[in-house]
Amino acid sequence: MKFSLEWLKHFLDTDASVAEISAALNRIGHEVEGIEDPADKLAGFRVAKVLTAAKHPDADKLQVLSVDTGEGDPLQVVCGAPNARAGMKGVLGLPGAVVPANGMELRKSAIRGVESNGMMCSVRELELGDEHDGIIELPEAAPVGQSFAAYSDASPVFDVAITPNRPDCMGVMGIARDLAAAGLGTFKPVDVPVIEGEGPCPVEVRIEDVDGVPAYHGRVIRGVKNGPSPDWLQRRLKAAGQRPISALVDCTNYLMFATGRPAHVYDLRKLSGPVIARRAKNGETVEALNEKTYTLDETMTVIADEKGVHDIGGIMGGEHSGADESTTDVLLEIAYFDPERIGVTGRKLGLASDARTRFERGVDPAFLDDGLALLTDLIVQTCGGTPSEAVQVGQAPVEKTDIAFDPELTARLGGVEIARDRQRAILEALDFTVADDWQVTCPSRRHDIEGAADLVEEVVRIHGLDHVGSVALPRAEGVARPTATPLQQLERKLRRAAAARGLNEAVTWSFLPTADAEFFADGAQLWTLDNPISEDMKAMRPSLVPGLLAAAKRNADRGAEGSRLFELGRRYFRGKAGASDEKPTLGVVLAGNRTARGWAHGKATGFDAFDAKSEAMALLEAAGAPVENLMVMDGAGDQFHPGQSATLRLGPKNVLARFGALHPRTLKAFDIEGPVMAVEIFLDALPAKKGGGGFARAAYAPPALQPVSRDFAFLVPAGLAASDLVRAVKGADKQSVVAARVFDVFVGQGVPEGKKSVAVEVVLQPGEKTFTEVEIKAISDKIVASAAKQGAELRG
Repeated sequence: MKFSLEWLKHFLDTDASVAEISAALNRIGHEVEGIEDPADKLAGFRVAKVLTAAKHPDADKLQVLSVDTGEGDPLQVVCGAPNARAGMKGVLGLPGAVVPANGMELRKSAIRGVESNGMMCSVRELELGDEHDGIIELPEAAPVGQSFAAYSDASPVFDVAITPNRPDCMGVMGIARDLAAAGLGTFKPVDVPVIEGEGPCPVEVRIEDVDGVPAYHGRVIRGVKNGPSPDWLQRRLKAAGQRPISALVDCTNYLMFATGRPAHVYDLRKLSGPVIARRAKNGETVEALNEKTYTLDETMTVIADEKGVHDIGGIMGGEHSGADESTTDVLLEIAYFDPERIGVTGRKLGLASDARTRFERGVDPAFLDDGLALLTDLIVQTCGGTPSEAVQVGQAPVEKTDIAFDPELTARLGGVEIARDRQRAILEALDFTVADDWQVTCPSRRHDIEGAADLVEEVVRIHGLDHVGSVALPRAEGVARPTATPLQQLERKLRRAAAARGLNEAVTWSFLPTADAEFFADGAQLWTLDNPISEDMKAMRPSLVPGLLAAAKRNADRGAEGSRLFELGRRYFRGKAGASDEKPTLGVVLAGNRTARGWAHGKATGFDAFDAKSEAMALLEAAGAPVENLMVMDGAGDQFHPGQSATLRLGPKNVLARFGALHPRTLKAFDIEGPVMAVEIFLDALPAKKGGGGFARAAYAPPALQPVSRDFAFLVPAGLAASDLVRAVKGADKQSVVAARVFDVFVGQGVPEGKKSVAVEVVLQPGEKTFTEVEIKAISDKIVASAAKQGAELRG
C-alpha cells in the first residue's frame, strides 16, 4: 500500500523524519518496500513568470518568451505551447534539470536559430497528469523563484507491504495508529460529523442474502455537481497509485485508502425500484467498471434492482450505474460483506480489486455509520448537494472479543521483560480496552486477535523486536552427533559454491499464479490450493525459474543493470494416488549485463548460453557429479530457446540439469526483457555414491610423467554434436586419453557441403613410462577409428 507523508500527518502529529518513520514501520511489522520522493524528480524546476511573449522569427508555432525566474536578469525561452502568454505564471525547467516524463536533460540550446535557456513545462512532462495541450498555469499568488517541489507540496511516498492478518492497516489511519503506539507521534482520530439529513431516504433497500450481506447502510444526496476533485484529494490519491477519475468516485476511493473502508456510489437516475442485496442467478451477467463482462452464478452476492445486476458485491461496481459528469443525484453504499464469500467470488471470476482485498480480509463491522457520515460529509464539501436521512438495513456481526491476559506471559513467550504499565499503555494506544484485572477487550477491527499469545505479539511488536535478546538453546555435554542428512549437506555445499561464484541467493515464494505454473509444468499435474492467499499464489511451483524471473524483473525495474540469482528449494508435483511429490532443485537465473561498459572493453556485454552452461557444470562438479561423463543433449523444454539450450545427462535418460537462453515467448509471458539465461539442477537425479554418503572427490595425486597432447582435425556431418565426437575420442583408450576438447570449428572453403571441420586437442597421460612413438601412433589410430563410428574422417 502506498501513501504520502502528507497524508500520514493528517492522522499522525509527528516531527519524525522519513528515515525514522521507515525504520519504525519495519520495526513494528510493516515492511517498507520502497520510498519515493517526488521532490527529487522536480529538482531544477521552479515557479516563473512570463514577462513578454513574441512570435519566433522562423517558426509559426513557436514563441520567444522572456521569463522572470526570481534571480537576476530574465531568461529567454523558446516555447511552442498555445497558451503561453505575457503575464502568466508557470513552471520553468532550468538547464541541467531532467524531465521526469522522458528522462531528457535540459540544456541551453538554439531552436531555429534562437537561444533557449530551459523549457516551460506541461502537466504530462512533470508526470502530474495526462494534460499536454499547453504549459502549466499557476495562480497569480504563486511566488516567483520558489522551487516547484516546495510550491506543489511534493511529499515523500511510502510503499508498505501489509500482511494479510492486518486489514485494519490497509488505510492510512490504521498505520498512523500503529506508529503512534510505537512512540513516533500522537494519533489524531478522525472527527466524525453528525449528518442530520433532510427527509427519509427515497430508495428502498432490501437484503435477501443475509449471509453474504449482513448489513447495508446508505443515503441519497441530491443536487451534487460532479467534476474534478480538489487538488489536495487528487494529490493524495496519486500518491496511493490511484488515477483521479471524478469527484464522486475520488471521494469513495479517498475513504477506502484513508480508513480501509470500501464504499460505492450509484447514479440514482440509473436505478429502477428498490435496491436489493441478493444472490446472483446462474448465467446472469454484469459489465463491471473495468469494462469487462462477467458471468455470475448462484454462489455470488450482487447488488441489483428491478432491471438487473449493478454491482458484484464487495468487489467491483457495474459500468451501467456508475457516476459520470451528468450525475446530479447519488445513492451511497456502505455495506458489510462476508469475507469468505468475497474471496470465493473473486477467485471464481479472476477479479481483483482494492475493495476485494479489504473485504476478504475483514473490514471493521462497526464502522458502517461512521464511514457513511465521513463519505457524506466529504461529498457534500466537494460536490455540494443535500443528503437525506440514512437507511440502515440488517445488522453487522459486531462481536466483542474478551481475553484474560497475564502480563507475565510476555516474558515467557516473548523473551523480553516489559513493565506492566508499559504493556497497558501499548495495548490502550492500539485501542484495546484493559480492565484493572487485565481483562482485555479487542477493538472490532482486530479480527486477528484470538488469544493471549496474540496480545503478547502486539506488545512485543510495538515495544520493539530488536529488544528481544538472543539466547542460545541448552546443549548437552560432549560432542554433538551430526544431524544433517546427506541432502542437507549437499545443499550447504552447493549454497557455498554458488555464492563463491558470485551468485546472489534469492528466496522466493513456493506459490505461483496458475498461468505461470502451467507455463513451466511440462504437462505434469500441478498442486493447486482451494483457498490461496491470493490468485497470484494459487499453484505450487513446478520450477524455480518463474520466481527467480520475477526477482530479476523486480531488480531491473529498480535500475539494476544485471542479476545473478540462485535458489535452493523444492518443486512440487501431484504424484501417484494424489501423493505430494517434492523434488529438491537448484535454480539459477542470469539477466541483464554480465559486464558493465568500460574503456577497456567498450560496450556492456550480456550473458549467453555458455555462461549458463559454465554455471551448470561448475555447480554439478561442486555437487560431486562426474562432469567428465556427462552428455550434452537437447530437450531443455519449450520454455528455452531451441538453438541456445541443452540438457546435461548421465546416460540418455537421466537428466541432471538443463540450461540455456529462455525462449522469447517465455520472456514475453513474464514481462521481462532479454536475453535471460536459466539453469535448473535436479538434485534428486544425482546418483548417490555406492555405499551411501554421496559423491566424494578423491585426493589430488599429480602424475609423475609429463602428458602428451596431439591435435586431430576431423571432417564430420554438419549435424553432429561436438560433444558426441569428444565422447567418442575419450572412449577410444580410457586409460591413456585423459582429456579432449574442441578448439576449432570451421565451415567454408575446402570443406565439403554438408560437412564441418572440428579440431580436437587430445591429452595423453603416460603411466609408469613415457610413451614411444609407436604407442602414440597406436593410440592415435584408435582415436581415428572411434571417431569414424560417429561418421568422422581425419582431415587431410
